[in-house]
Amino acid sequence: MTTIAAHRLEQVEAPGSMLTKSAAKALAVLRVATGFVFLWAFLDKTFGFGYATPSAKAWINGGSPTKGFLSNVEAGPLQGFFHDIAGTTLADWGFMIGLLGIGLAMILGIGLRVAAVSGAVMMALMWLAEWPVASGSSNPIVDYHVVYALVGIVLALTYAGHTWGLGRLWARLPLVQKNRWLI
Repeated sequence: MTTIAAHRLEQVEAPGSMLTKSAAKALAVLRVATGFVFLWAFLDKTFGFGYATPSAKAWINGGSPTKGFLSNVEAGPLQGFFHDIAGTTLADWGFMIGLLGIGLAMILGIGLRVAAVSGAVMMALMWLAEWPVASGSSNPIVDYHVVYALVGIVLALTYAGHTWGLGRLWARLPLVQKNRWLI
């Protein structure tokens, strides 16, 4: 990797050549932290550690990871849809598999493209479910759902799994070589 003098940064044609080792490490830390956000949500909803989910409402104790959130959607164009799927087996399993898959992919640094797309779709649906344009919203356009979606996309586009992750090994697998979208 070539180093570019600070006074020449404005003249760099390919922004990708500006990713430094420090930036790659910072992206790796961001990747692991973001992955832990998703993995923690999965673990807390599964076992009810008492943070967002009390033990009595844990998935393993018969609780539904989607019922409370989706049945309380109060506004928005998809309110009826979210109420209809709240607590259904498909919604619960889809949500939990999504949280687990996105969390593990980000922590391990593998399948970041799939994780980024999945995470962006999940965050977009959650953004719609909370319908931030409603009164009382702290920011009606860019909230944490949008930020998490963008973080996932940035991590995938910068190959953040290659630093302190299994991304390089993953990319060498024959299946991934044939299907580059799995990177």
